[in-house]
Amino acid sequence: MRSDLMKKGFERAPHRSLFKAMGYTDEEIARPIIGVVNSANEIIPGHIHLDLITQDVKAGVRMAGGTPVEFPVIGVCDGIAMGHEGMKYSLASRELIADSIEIMAMAHPFDALVFIPNCDKIIPGMLMAALRLNIPSIFISGGPMLAGKLNGKPVDLITVFEGVGAVKVKKMTAAELKKLEDCACPGCGSCSGMYTANSMNCVTEALGLGLPGHGTIPAVLASRHRLAKHAGMKIMDLLKKKIKPRDICTLAAFKNAI
Repeated sequence: MRSDLMKKGFERAPHRSLFKAMGYTDEEIARPIIGVVNSANEIIPGHIHLDLITQDVKAGVRMAGGTPVEFPVIGVCDGIAMGHEGMKYSLASRELIADSIEIMAMAHPFDALVFIPNCDKIIPGMLMAALRLNIPSIFISGGPMLAGKLNGKPVDLITVFEGVGAVKVKKMTAAELKKLEDCACPGCGSCSGMYTANSMNCVTEALGLGLPGHGTIPAVLASRHRLAKHAGMKIMDLLKKKIKPRDICTLAAFKNAI
């Protein structure tokens, strides 16, 4: 196992001692060590619930005989960063995400990785890391947000942007915009619509790096949590079969995804 580099033999007694300082047992250390890349934070609606998805993934890994080890990664909300200087940092975050994951996976030789993204530049940053590292990997997103409703009609974030324009040309009042603002984004998940987040999640699924439903099951459904558990189990199968991202992401796979 790749993780033997940090845990096998008498010379790795200090390393195992450090694992035990975190509560890992000999049995857990002996199993395949699966890195779980959690991009949860409290500034992106599509990431606010990813700690729950991460727990599901870790449960799946354990059910299939692995030891999950979670570590974090940053994320920028393009929607909240939009319209001010913050947007200059969004694209740069993609490279930082890829680099930081590569650092973690090389400094700590995990046997495989489960990537948990959902929005904007986090997804391509993780894809770049997966293909660079080329160790068994699988993706499980947090899922899309449901559309909101106003006066019986579906609304979403774009409807709010359009509302801002409508107020500027006096086709909508500020009070009407406030009502729209309050119901357009009804809960967690990537913004409802085929914008960067949902497009990239669907591309990831089409490439073969995510299980069926990765890009489409809404964030709030129980089936999203079941899928996360299956992703945790599936990574153990990919590890056993030694299937790596570059084996999956062939030219034919890219053409199919496009």
